[in-house]
Amino acid sequence: MDPKAQARLQQMVEKLKAQRFRITPQRLAVLEILVESDSHPSVETVYAQVRKRFPTTSLATVYKTVTLLKEMNEVLELGFHNTANRYDALKPYPHPHVICTQCGKILDPPLEGAHGLAQEMSRKTGFLISSHRLDFYGICPDCQRRG
Repeated sequence: MDPKAQARLQQMVEKLKAQRFRITPQRLAVLEILVESDSHPSVETVYAQVRKRFPTTSLATVYKTVTLLKEMNEVLELGFHNTANRYDALKPYPHPHVICTQCGKILDPPLEGAHGLAQEMSRKTGFLISSHRLDFYGICPDCQRRG
């Protein structure tokens, strides 16, 4: 596990412990899979990976853990109308995404000025912005080559 993912994992574990949640082997596996992934996995993807290590783990266990993490603001949920929700544990705060409309790949491009966009929107509309989502859709280079 890379140092950034390891630090993020430790941060999540400490927050769960501080809230008096047990760190079961299955729960730890869910956390590890989420922080090791840069592909924004779905619950089903996480479940399939956890089952490789813990075959008796239920899908409900994974859903409960992801829901708990979402409630604690430890994962960012990306909801889609035509496919499963995806989750980001490395950056559990609003940030831009670029999403391939063919294969579903999701990337976190470094986009300067995105943070200031919410502040500007607040200034121009008078809204108190509590969250935002900025997604760009297109066809990734791999799908373009397969074209």
